[in-house]
Amino acid sequence: MQTEARIKAINCQHFINGQFVDSKNQKTFENINPATEEVLGTVAEGGKEEVGYAVAAARRALKGPWKNTTLQERSKILRRIGDLILERQEELAHLESLDTGKPFSLANSIDIPRAAYNFHFYADYITSVGTEAYQQDQQALHYAYRRPVGVVGIIKPWNLPLLLLTWKLAPCLGMGNTAVIKPAEWTPMTATVLMEICKEAGVPDGVVNLVHGFGPNSAGGAISEHPDIDAISFIGEPGTGSAIMKSSADSLKKLSYELGGKNPNIIFADADLDEVIETTIKSSFVNQGEVCLCGSRIYVERPIYSEFVSRFAERVKALKVGHPLDDDTNVGALVSKEHYDRVMGYVEIAKNDGGTIVTGGKRPEGLEKGYYLEPTIITDLSRNSRCVREEIFGPVVTVTPFDMEEEVVMQANDTHYGLSATIWTSNLKRAHRVSHQIEAGIIWVNTWFLRDLRTPFGGMKNSGIGRTGGMHSIDFYSELSNITIKL
Repeated sequence: MQTEARIKAINCQHFINGQFVDSKNQKTFENINPATEEVLGTVAEGGKEEVGYAVAAARRALKGPWKNTTLQERSKILRRIGDLILERQEELAHLESLDTGKPFSLANSIDIPRAAYNFHFYADYITSVGTEAYQQDQQALHYAYRRPVGVVGIIKPWNLPLLLLTWKLAPCLGMGNTAVIKPAEWTPMTATVLMEICKEAGVPDGVVNLVHGFGPNSAGGAISEHPDIDAISFIGEPGTGSAIMKSSADSLKKLSYELGGKNPNIIFADADLDEVIETTIKSSFVNQGEVCLCGSRIYVERPIYSEFVSRFAERVKALKVGHPLDDDTNVGALVSKEHYDRVMGYVEIAKNDGGTIVTGGKRPEGLEKGYYLEPTIITDLSRNSRCVREEIFGPVVTVTPFDMEEEVVMQANDTHYGLSATIWTSNLKRAHRVSHQIEAGIIWVNTWFLRDLRTPFGGMKNSGIGRTGGMHSIDFYSELSNITIKL
């Protein structure tokens, strides 16, 4: 076991204008370890006043020396941030594990390296960005001039705290913007350490600011309402996204949303079942199922349905649910009591709807403390069950048989979400045909979570607004002016 004493939890302060500070009223709240239910430390509770200070600092920095940094200088700073993240990889992985309940092995192998890569990727990518230019015969030359969008509010989620924060912050800084960040209140620690890293990497004071706090009636609401914030990048659930849109409407902020998903995993009978099961274990239960891209609705063609359920359940039962810092843990704790109760509520809904709990659905034996749930497979639910239609965001999946391609396409699209989908088949024509019919922003064929950061990422319907990744992020974090020169 990795001992918790090895890396100490931290008390989290705000970071405003290059300094760590307490709330003006000295108000704090407790940070709870979801694996043990013990207090990790305290977190400064910010609100409108702290957000106001942070926005003012960001606005000053936007017009200060940061404005005149060259593209190459910003690229070097981004690369340095990525390097420093890797230098502190084990520390950050421990803090992420303590905060979220995810296995240390997962944080150390995926979350922290990817957080560093987000900065390394954009350090390179921004140096290759060009703009449009058109010559209109001999009359005029038109060209586009790109400038920062301004002060950006970044409101981030709790499931992949550092990975998703860096996914937004790297292109934001790369395009010369300044930022006011609000971490999720359940997972404040790695964002706090990232502020230390940014300062050490040479980010000028006021360019990045961090305000801890809660949602609509606290720091989150203050960010979305503030008239001097020009854009908001938000990752979270649709209800919060709707509230942000309403509160930011008066100032017509630019918005980028990555919201929830109820993603179909479609398995045709001609698929490689060994590979399907191995990948589906990950796409169902990695990070305790607390990933917006998880394939939580599994549709299996009837000829292989029984075999799939049997083999899949056997593999799921072998997963080790345990303390996040144990080396052999596959599934850790859910992030909070509130979220644990919500997920367990869906298990009860499934039972009441006539569903069969093939495996899981209960707290593991020997883990009386902490928010643990066995990985859960549910069958025999109708398409109208809330467990099939609503995002559970936990280690719970439903499995449903289908007979016809048209039938499974209809069921896959029968949701308010449209984030991702996975299709398993060895038929190339079918792969293209079904992919073109699925209403989702990201569609994987015979794989899952394979990402190229140049490609568009985002969802349709209630799963988001806009796209990020590569040039799509550059476009969001900048404004274009068309300049016409008469010849």
